[in-house]
Order: sequence, then C-alpha cells, then structure tokens
Amino acid sequence: MPGAELKSSVCEGRVVVALRGDLDVTGVPDTEAAITALMARGQWLIIDMSALDFMDCASLGALLGVQRLARCAGGDVILAAPHSYAQRLLALTGKDEAFWVRPSVAAAVAGIPGRRRRYPWRRRPVSTARPGRAAPSPTCTG
Repeated sequence: MPGAELKSSVCEGRVVVALRGDLDVTGVPDTEAAITALMARGQWLIIDMSALDFMDCASLGALLGVQRLARCAGGDVILAAPHSYAQRLLALTGKDEAFWVRPSVAAAVAGIPGRRRRYPWRRRPVSTARPGRAAPSPTCTG
C-alpha cells in the first residue's frame, strides 16, 4: 500500500485499525479494501489516526464509504485521535458531525454506546405496501 501503513488489532473485543503515514488518493483503494475486509456485521470499527501524518479528500471519501457499509450492517465507525489537520478537513467539508471522534483509542472503546442508545428511533421494519403493490426497497443492501 503506497504511502500508508495499516495494522489491525483488537482492544476489549473491538477491532482497531491503526493508520500510519500519508493516506492520499494513491493509497485509498487498497486501504479502503483492507478496512472493509476487517468489518463484521454489527461491529463498531475504531480507526486510530494518531500516527496518520496526512490525509486528503479522497481518504475522507473512503472513510465515509467504510462508515456507510458499517452502518448498513448495524455498526459504525469511530475516529480516534485525529490530528488537527484531519479535524480541519472534516470541518471544511462539513463532515465534522458525520463521525464519532474521540481523543484516544481507549476513549473510543469506552464511548461505544449500546445499540438502543445510539439509534433510539430504530424500530423493526414495517411494511407500508398495500395489497398488490411492492413495498419500498431498503436503503442498505447486503
């Protein structure tokens, strides 16, 4: 993977992906595929950004893609220890509230809420179709 190194570990039963180096458009496809391969259904993924020296908009797009897949599977993504440039990129792109951001991996692990608290409005799907009509298709397919 050019420019960025990825290591995975488990912390208190949670998958942690540590990114190191520069993550830009040249390394995004490999990094996104590697992170996606580590995801499991209903899992919260912690991305440790403490050793990430640089990221660009393509990297942010990849993180948003990973987050979308995690949410469709009932989990989510937490960014741990992002540097000020990453926080600025999130703010400039209007994505600063799209992710859970924590100051460290330990804080991310401790801050993972229960499913009911994170998505209190989610209920079991109810069919709104009338007889003879198709039900609306779900937004997430898997």
